[in-house]
Amino acid sequence: MTSVRSAPDPEGARPTMSHSPGLAVAVVARRLGVAPATLRTWDRRYGLGPSEHQAGSHRRYTDDDVARLFIMRRLTLEGVAPADAARNALAADGDELAAHRGTNATLESVDATVDADDLDGSDDADEDEDDGGPAPRGVGPRPFLRAVPGGEKRGPSAPRIGGLRDARPVTVSDAVDAAIAYDQRTCDRLLRIPAGVDPADWWSDLVEPALDRLAERTVLATSGEVPEVVLANATLGALREYTQSREDAIVAAGGPPRNHPSRMRRIVLVFAAPDEPLPLAAHALAAALGAHGAMARIVTGPANVHRTLELVTMVRPAAVAMVTTQTRPDLGIVHATFEANPGLPVFVGLPSDDVAADLPLAPTVHRVRSFPGLLHELLAVVR
Repeated sequence: MTSVRSAPDPEGARPTMSHSPGLAVAVVARRLGVAPATLRTWDRRYGLGPSEHQAGSHRRYTDDDVARLFIMRRLTLEGVAPADAARNALAADGDELAAHRGTNATLESVDATVDADDLDGSDDADEDEDDGGPAPRGVGPRPFLRAVPGGEKRGPSAPRIGGLRDARPVTVSDAVDAAIAYDQRTCDRLLRIPAGVDPADWWSDLVEPALDRLAERTVLATSGEVPEVVLANATLGALREYTQSREDAIVAAGGPPRNHPSRMRRIVLVFAAPDEPLPLAAHALAAALGAHGAMARIVTGPANVHRTLELVTMVRPAAVAMVTTQTRPDLGIVHATFEANPGLPVFVGLPSDDVAADLPLAPTVHRVRSFPGLLHELLAVVR
């Protein structure tokens, strides 16, 4: 997956609407019903970002920018893969953009004070970080399971801190601050997955950026204080609680229990790479698969080649996935699985291209760079 920028017009420049002052990310996010973090992700990954810039101010979304975002949003809601939806949005012609500008006709009348009302202090800081200087263009996709520094709010269904009087969505900074303070109770509360929230969104918008930002912090700790462990414990606890609640709901509705043979027919085996320090992504992937009706099991403990082949033979999975944050992981499991089961789909999430060439060259072995991409590919197989 390559990084792309917004499509130019025939004269080589993206059209701007001179009668519109442009819109801030918070305003556009509210109109589309997505989080500001989602818009920044679409900008970084696909080039669907604001094109208007005035000296001394943040970049602003033009009418055509917003129309492309409406197209992106509509297609993703219809089940189109995000990368394909972005390509369609960027390739939209003038007539299609004009049609979607009609959907957004009231944007010009939005009160300018919405910018201040829609952002809390932490989001303002992130806005400054993102737009305070020229952003690098044409860069490659972000590494697998590594978030770009500056992640902020979660999606529209973000958990709330406190009661109704305190409805501020949880931010990445909240989770990082709690981990650095070694406040396990607060971290547990902040990372709890609310009902109706997709674990994939929770991972990509909150946990993954928090882990990335925490990895950049240098902390002077006393014995027994490890911020990464606090965040990891909260992550695993949230996933365990979410999965158990979902399983209880299935059984209460008259469905079979989790280990019933009828639910084990199209299972995904999820491996962490050998020596993976914190295989949190594997657990998040399994929970996300479960949220979409697929069954997954995580292989924990030593998983050498012999044991891997035994498990694959015994379970007979619909697909195998290996998730890693290592730049040069041991791919022995992948090679052994492919050689013994050449028709079995194998998906490998790699953070860099360092060992991509070492993967078996076969149509059943797939290298995936992003967590959403890995989830999408696996669901396509098991469904």
